[in-house]
Amino acid sequence: MLFMIPFYLDAQDCTLNVGSEKTSTFISVFQLNEAQIEKMETWRAELSIEVKLIEDKMSQLLSTHPQSTPQELTDLAAKYKGQKEKLIAANIRVDKKLIAIFNEKQYQRYAALCHEVVREPFEVTPVVLEASPKNPE
Repeated sequence: MLFMIPFYLDAQDCTLNVGSEKTSTFISVFQLNEAQIEKMETWRAELSIEVKLIEDKMSQLLSTHPQSTPQELTDLAAKYKGQKEKLIAANIRVDKKLIAIFNEKQYQRYAALCHEVVREPFEVTPVVLEASPKNPE
């Protein structure tokens, strides 16, 4: 006798990890234009600073928080988890900013890649970038 056990696949968000070192991959896969590349690099720099601050807090927490009792360890874990969630949220925020400046073709490519890896693409409100003038006068 065969029993079918229903299960639900909880699809995870489809993150890009814009903060990673592989910017050339983003540029080629999504065929980013100059304005998009400029925005991405600005956001990556801002994210790098934010990530460094959070990671420093995490390191300080591990080195200074009392860890002698089970309650102290539980408190440490909760505080560490809070910092980890801030780190994840910062990365997702930058991913969403980049996705919001994708054109329709770029977004469709992103969504298709997400579906291939069984992830849920972020739904964002598109933002239209205007190209900056080459020689402002």
